[in-house]
Amino acid sequence: MYTKEVLEQFPYFREILKHKDLSTVVDSLTGLVSRSYIIGYIHYLIDQNIPFTLALLDLDNFKYINDTQGHKIGDDVLVGFATDITRYLDNYGVAGRYGGDEFLIVNLRDLDYASVKNFYSEMYANYNVLRKNIVLETCEPFITGTIGSATFPTDASDYDSLFALIDKTLYRGKTKGRNCYIIYLEEKHKNIQIKQLARRGLNDIFNDITIRFDTSHGLHGKLESVLSIMCDNLRIDNLYYLGKDSVVKKIGSDDTFGIISDLEKIVVNNTYATNEVDEFIDKAPSLYNFCLCKDVSSILIVRVGLVDRTYGYLMCAEPHTRRIWQDDEEAMMYFLARTVAGYIMLSGEEL
Repeated sequence: MYTKEVLEQFPYFREILKHKDLSTVVDSLTGLVSRSYIIGYIHYLIDQNIPFTLALLDLDNFKYINDTQGHKIGDDVLVGFATDITRYLDNYGVAGRYGGDEFLIVNLRDLDYASVKNFYSEMYANYNVLRKNIVLETCEPFITGTIGSATFPTDASDYDSLFALIDKTLYRGKTKGRNCYIIYLEEKHKNIQIKQLARRGLNDIFNDITIRFDTSHGLHGKLESVLSIMCDNLRIDNLYYLGKDSVVKKIGSDDTFGIISDLEKIVVNNTYATNEVDEFIDKAPSLYNFCLCKDVSSILIVRVGLVDRTYGYLMCAEPHTRRIWQDDEEAMMYFLARTVAGYIMLSGEEL
């Protein structure tokens, strides 16, 4: 929790705390600066023409923690994160709670792209703030977050424009799979519109998959026909499948990538998703070796089967990024896998 002594290092808060009690300035749960005062501080910096970098951070899948572990654990996670981000920022920035699991981070030190990148990179590394387990009394939930960032006055000269940029870059990070940071670059992000990033409804996607699949010939043709739909909506570059021979094949090409013979050991409930490939190093060594060779950081695997019959597997294997697989993404893969399984059962054609 921020103390009066810490906040008084910053002129804005020093003046505020002459007239306000600390309890009115900080959030009662996390001890970070409350929403109204962190926004007031940002306005103050802009009015005084003081350069700073602003980040909007959203904890990934926080609702899942609340739903599965309870709100007490959720609160403890927020407090643990607040403790870590306060320590990490030290005395060259201020963090505030913007919403339930959203936070604003004001960085007065790092203003150029290289410095800002290093600042966020270190946040995600070495168990500093994110990509770490928060140790609680009854559990140790793994915490990740998505960040959108921009710098005043380099990227924007007023509050509304600056906030629009961090909102846009945060959304971009979410569509890339979460668990990442996006720093605004005009040449990359200027023309991106949030509505262009927004996902279509699952019903529309399922309908498109069904039409493409039903109007194409042969299993390979059917898979190739839906490839662009899957890649666009899952935001992946490749989609793999494995048949009864366990050979890894890329949909849309004749390429093969070895044999993975141990998927049944980890895909026990139709789907398996992780961004920690080390967790199956012993249980599924051939899958682990594939991930090493392809530099895969995150995988999503779905069984192609009906009841007790398994015909093969569909697999997303993402290099370099430890993305957080979302429920709707798993649902898309599961829908395609069941569609393929139904076709195989009726046609007798194998993967």
